[in-house]
Amino acid sequence: MKPNRLQQVAAEGRVPIGHMVWEFKSRGVAQIVANAGADFVLIDMEHSGFDNETVADLIGWFKATTVAPFVRIPQTMYHFIARAMDVGALGIMNPTVETAAQARELVNAVKYAPLGKRGVGIGTAHTDWKGADPATYFEFANRNTTVIAQIESVTAIENLESIAATPGVDILWTGHFDLSQSMGIPGKFDDPRFLEAFHRVPTVARAHGKLAGVQPANMTQAEEWIKAGYNVISCGSDSAVYGRALHDGIDQMRKSTQG
Repeated sequence: MKPNRLQQVAAEGRVPIGHMVWEFKSRGVAQIVANAGADFVLIDMEHSGFDNETVADLIGWFKATTVAPFVRIPQTMYHFIARAMDVGALGIMNPTVETAAQARELVNAVKYAPLGKRGVGIGTAHTDWKGADPATYFEFANRNTTVIAQIESVTAIENLESIAATPGVDILWTGHFDLSQSMGIPGKFDDPRFLEAFHRVPTVARAHGKLAGVQPANMTQAEEWIKAGYNVISCGSDSAVYGRALHDGIDQMRKSTQG
């Protein structure tokens, strides 16, 4: 099992920076993301057409790099979590975590006993297709895997303290669009109600010894949100990054052709 680079970078007091993959599933995407310097990748199953086989392929390619692969599952269900972990994910991002009970269910599926209730299937992708000493492996896997709870609703904000206090939860990740929608102010990220909730997440995370994550849309947001206390950052989704770069390139070329 490869070391978890997100954890390594955070332990050094630096901000881990990653990327979300939800459209591009080519064999080259892992090396491209690694060459860009990403510490981790979020492979999305919630808003993409990726199935388990696609996720397994992507994780296999990312395992050949230093990038730590995580999977965002569609919802808190054991079969989504266990299958992602057993094909080699180093952690799970769970959308719309709203209660401590749901957070505990997530941890139970990611972690082996005594920290959780993850089923045992040694000898497949997550142990590099070879055996392992069970006690040694379980202890390492429990330390090396990351549990990310997405905070995306008013209910989650109301239960934020208890979610953050759940043993095994490592990162509180604000889903800013869903959170604003839950408040009835979709996309209004300057609204005082949104800002109060948004700033509360890193404050509560820090109080419980957890990290706070977010995916800004641009550098202005990134700078503001890092100042607000967010210390795990995703540098956009693959299609958005590619689309912006292509648009800017074509725009510049078109201007040059027009004299």
